[in-house]
Amino acid sequence: MKKFGLHLLITLFILFLASLLLDVAYTKVLSTSSSRNKVEHVMHSKNKNYDVVIMGTSRANNHFVTELFEKKGLKAFNYGMSGSHFFETDLMLKKMLDNQFKIKTLLLEADLSVCNENRDEGTTARFMPYMHGDATITEHIKSQEDYFQLYYLPFYRYIKFDNKIGLREVLKVLKNEPTNVLHNKGYYPLLTTKSGKMKNDISTLKPIRNRYLEDVKKLCAQNNIQLILVMTPMCENTKGLDYFEKVNQLYPEIHNFENVVHDDNYFSSCGHLNDAGARMYTQFIIKELKL
Repeated sequence: MKKFGLHLLITLFILFLASLLLDVAYTKVLSTSSSRNKVEHVMHSKNKNYDVVIMGTSRANNHFVTELFEKKGLKAFNYGMSGSHFFETDLMLKKMLDNQFKIKTLLLEADLSVCNENRDEGTTARFMPYMHGDATITEHIKSQEDYFQLYYLPFYRYIKFDNKIGLREVLKVLKNEPTNVLHNKGYYPLLTTKSGKMKNDISTLKPIRNRYLEDVKKLCAQNNIQLILVMTPMCENTKGLDYFEKVNQLYPEIHNFENVVHDDNYFSSCGHLNDAGARMYTQFIIKELKL
């Protein structure tokens, strides 16, 4: 029995040591990468000056054409991230401010994300390699139920988020494999239009007083950033479009531009404009908001 106990302790020690070494190795590789996604781009950027910073989900990433802002003489970048929620947007803004970004106007897409305070696993994963060395990230993650495991268990975060920061991503970083995430100053154009009649159902969504959106508002006020909140278009054949009116009742300061573009020919999918639709919408935004 004693021999079994000794073998068990040795095995556990070896596993712990292996986990610790793998954690250090993965962190070293992934935290040095600076251009494969927008999170690491911000983490490795200092003293940026922008007239307009765009943030939000894919409905920001695909809907705001950075080039059109720049043609108006505005230095801009689209930091919208597909799948993200306000949980990650709030943390991203905190890191921009930590890194001395000077932002005159934050244009934030605030519609479908208003209904939840959950984290997006894929986007949150991008912050994990920096967790132990960054107090802002650590403090932000403390609200999560699995904070203890993420912070204190070696290599747990890389197993948990293997799909985004696992071995495949480590190898891509080591090979210096490029991505197109930062092309077009962060704007990602959707060039196709879905055939047939588009439809969607958002009738189950219920807007809430979102604590992470509230924190973004507070950060902007504290740092003299003009915050412009907007809703972006959805195809006409969507069940539950009154959701946008409910958001407006809760947050009257959010501009409801959901119906600015409504022809299906300008949509790639029911919730995302194609490039032509995005250009039409961006031109409207620039003119309407007098940017």
